This record gives sequence, C-alpha cells and structure tokens, in this order.
Amino acid sequence: MGPVRILDTAALISWPLEMIRRGMALESQRTEVSRVAADRLVMLEAAELEWSNPSEKAWQRAKEIAIETGDIAGLSEVDLGLIALAIEFRGEICSDDYRIQNVCEVARLEWSPVSTDGITEPWSWEVRCTACELVHETPRETMPKSERIGECRECGSQLSIKRRK
Repeated sequence: MGPVRILDTAALISWPLEMIRRGMALESQRTEVSRVAADRLVMLEAAELEWSNPSEKAWQRAKEIAIETGDIAGLSEVDLGLIALAIEFRGEICSDDYRIQNVCEVARLEWSPVSTDGITEPWSWEVRCTACELVHETPRETMPKSERIGECRECGSQLSIKRRK
C-alpha cells in the first residue's frame, strides 16, 4: 500500500467513496464540507477517513516552505494544514489547488490532481506593485482571498502577487 492520501475538500466532495476510503483530512475540513455539501458529510463518515491535525513542527515547516515559494498569501489555513499533514505523514496530497501543488513540488512531497492536469513546473512568486512594479516583502501569514495584500510604500498603488521574473 502506498503513502496515505491526504484529501483536499474538492476530493472529499467530488470523489466516489471508494477513492476516499482510509484517506486523511483535516478536522477543520468537516466544517467546510458541511457548509458546501452537508449531505456529503454523512456519507464521508462511512469512508473510514482519518480526521487529523498536524503537529506544530509540521505546520511551521509547511509555512516556511510556502513563504519561500511566495505562495503563503494565496493559501488558506486549510491549504497550509494539508501541506503540514503531508510533511508529517509523508503522504500524498490530492488537490487541484496549484499553490498546494507548487509547494509540494518545492518540498518534494507527493501530490496528485483531483480532476485537472495539475502544474507542469514549480513557480516562485513575489509581491509587486501593480503600477511601479517595486517588489515588496512576501507576507508571513496566509490571507483570505478577499483580503488585500496592501499598498505600495513608494507610490500607494495596489500590491499583487506575481510570478517572479
């Protein structure tokens, strides 16, 4: 039997139960699944999933790698937790999230897509001004997608995450 399969929410919602059986997911994903597909949560209980939380050490390592790649600001707390589980249990993450896949590539963690082809090469990201293109420091924490990264200290324009040149 191969490495434990660590399942993102897309896999939990869309895959047949046979593919999910004996996989691993975060405790916090129960809330996500119940919010998006409440009836599916009842079915997941029959799939013998292991609901878990990563150790603080694995969480910190996942965060360090995500900061290094520049992906941290585009990852959610759940995304970071899945990466931490993969680090701790040397598992394979099943996710269509390109940022998760990118961090896995850099960290040499196994990953497979849920329903897409996935990334073909790792990318590095930076925070750059949309107007003057000044590069700013990468955030040190995850950020909700609705939250703005900030404004340029030089010209006051909006910052965005762009592929490193």
